[in-house]
Amino acid sequence: MTAITQNLPSFIKDPAIGLIGPHCYSSLVENLHVADSVCLKLAISKGLGVAIVLGGAVMKIPQLLLILRARHAKGLSLPAFGLETLAYLITLVYAYRNNYPFSTYGENFFLTIQNVFITLLIIYYLPGTQSHLTTKRAKSNTPSVLVAGVVSIVTAYVLLVIPMHLIQFLQLATVPISLFSKIPQISENYRNKSTGQLSVFAVASQVFGCAARLFTTATEMGDSLVFAGFALAFVLNVALGIQIWMYWGQGVPATKEHWPREKQEFDEEPTEIVTPQYAQASFNHASATQPTTGRRWARKVD
Repeated sequence: MTAITQNLPSFIKDPAIGLIGPHCYSSLVENLHVADSVCLKLAISKGLGVAIVLGGAVMKIPQLLLILRARHAKGLSLPAFGLETLAYLITLVYAYRNNYPFSTYGENFFLTIQNVFITLLIIYYLPGTQSHLTTKRAKSNTPSVLVAGVVSIVTAYVLLVIPMHLIQFLQLATVPISLFSKIPQISENYRNKSTGQLSVFAVASQVFGCAARLFTTATEMGDSLVFAGFALAFVLNVALGIQIWMYWGQGVPATKEHWPREKQEFDEEPTEIVTPQYAQASFNHASATQPTTGRRWARKVD
């Protein structure tokens, strides 16, 4: 068997060496020394890291498609996604500036981009962006979307240039940020007794991804700040998963807060129309003096 593993083609050998290093490649692959616990643990961690990065590239795509297909973002909390995006971005920049292996944080790159688009869609579909009951032109949320996009770009640039000790402080702050990012969504689900357009695939992927990240962080990074962030994210995503299971199949109630602004205006209390007295008198006089249009018959008298 070793005769095969020691003569693998370069397109397999080179990426494997780049992933786990020449020593562990020689031990695990060429010599099939599977009892090497250190290299085996590293190989498992690297494999999980690559899988998480690949999964992160598509994790929020179903959520995006749900919003675009439904043309609304009912049940999704704007503060929740905004804070979650900020936490992703801080963790991404922190790992990048510490020169950690891309396999230990790469999914944050893709999740940050996807979350930015989801947040912009939530802003775009806020109530009042469309009118279905009147020809009155509705106020557009496009300027708000543009402002949010510019803020996202500026925030990323600032995180890349600020001193490293501030990045470390912000990474510590991701623990409460992650907490407050999930509480609005959990509260929204509890209030509606529904998870609305929340993607089951996205939440399930985050649960398994955070669990795997706890292992890869402990194995390759040994960074307690990053580990604490993933631990808290795991607990909160499990809470969202439980809510999805509890409220499965229940839609968001059609309350006024989810209606377009124009519909709310139409549903206000009707106002009484008062006719001025002089107009009523004129109408009555015209009715009394108006000749009848029916044809009259008379018998001629000789």
